[in-house]
Amino acid sequence: MRKTLDDKLDALRANPAAPVFILADAKDADMAHGLAAPGRSPESHAAEGRFRSLAEYREQMRLITQQAAVDIMLMSASSNSMLTIEERLFDDSTVTPAVRANDTSDIHLARGAIYPQTASRPFRTASLDHIQCGRLDCDPSERNIGANLGLYSVTFNNDIERDIDTLTRFNLFREEAERKGFRYFLEVFDPNLPHAIDPSKLAGYINDMIARMLAGVAPAGRPLFLKMVYHGPKALEELVHYDPTLIVGVLGGGAGTTRDAFQLLHDAKQYGAKVALFGRKINAAENQLAFVRFLRLIADGELGPVEAVKAYHAVLSKLGLKPTRPLADDLTLTETATSYARTGRSGAVAVPPMLEAAPAPTSNANAHACRCHEHAHTVETAPTPVAQPTANGVLTPRDGRPDFARMDVAERLAYHRKRLGLG
Repeated sequence: MRKTLDDKLDALRANPAAPVFILADAKDADMAHGLAAPGRSPESHAAEGRFRSLAEYREQMRLITQQAAVDIMLMSASSNSMLTIEERLFDDSTVTPAVRANDTSDIHLARGAIYPQTASRPFRTASLDHIQCGRLDCDPSERNIGANLGLYSVTFNNDIERDIDTLTRFNLFREEAERKGFRYFLEVFDPNLPHAIDPSKLAGYINDMIARMLAGVAPAGRPLFLKMVYHGPKALEELVHYDPTLIVGVLGGGAGTTRDAFQLLHDAKQYGAKVALFGRKINAAENQLAFVRFLRLIADGELGPVEAVKAYHAVLSKLGLKPTRPLADDLTLTETATSYARTGRSGAVAVPPMLEAAPAPTSNANAHACRCHEHAHTVETAPTPVAQPTANGVLTPRDGRPDFARMDVAERLAYHRKRLGLG
């Protein structure tokens, strides 16, 4: 089946400003956290601290894949063997399976471990052949049996010896991937050491390291897109402006509030990101399917962050689920950890205040204050359908779709509440 990821990548290659957005669910945490990866069991009590099982973790992967609101399901190699190769979960799905292709030492997060407190070391457990066909030394005809997309991660610490080693391992991976026809996207973490670089220079350092490391890579060896920490509008716009052909994506970071997740997606998209990968934020949600659905609505410009939080809580109420936080608390913006270990300087990046402080560039005097319906550009200019009022007062174009640009916040919220069966 044709994958939505491929369609969106084709659109972005033809026009970097194409109004498409790629969402990924990062269910690869078992390559970092061990038993804690599936998250807390909803049946556990605070004193018990029981985690979900690996089987429950994989069941969420099945359900979210079947929902088809994300474009990528990122897994460990072992989950890929079960779901992609054995169960054929993705054969009739628009979702693309992907696998974490390496696991650097800064994500070795066993309970009591101190590995993340030292400079990241490159390491790779998974083999590309195991990812592609489930065994070593795949025949060429077997390389599409499993996943054919991987995440490769690098962490720079402003240390010449460590960083050269990181780049050398990356070069070896790229060469193997190109020989085996394996596609990848590149994750660039912030330094995992707290004093690796002056915080005021961090965003520029990361942008420059990305540009420098990819300058020597021919198109055949370049990543499909980036996954990186969102350092605010200025840093993101700087990178997007430098090379419009480089598709930039953001990582979700720590769980935080629902507003944190929704605002991050909205703002990153506003300033040039075309991809977002959420792991802990999805995994910590009271209802993962509903949470993912609202991420998609925000990514597609149909809801703003605040109204999405309110609608999400309405869904939880309808499902009889107690929210982790009261609505008022869940609407707040907080500091969200952006590293796996939540340690060091990169574990406490105060992104949300930066987002609200930066005005959005727009010439539309009638734009919403939340800026949730602005798009950079469209692929083509077409006549705007004439909106027609319906019986319930919601404006819809002649094709029957709601005209969100002409709705105010209350009208959009009312539309989505009705669509979700909330009255």
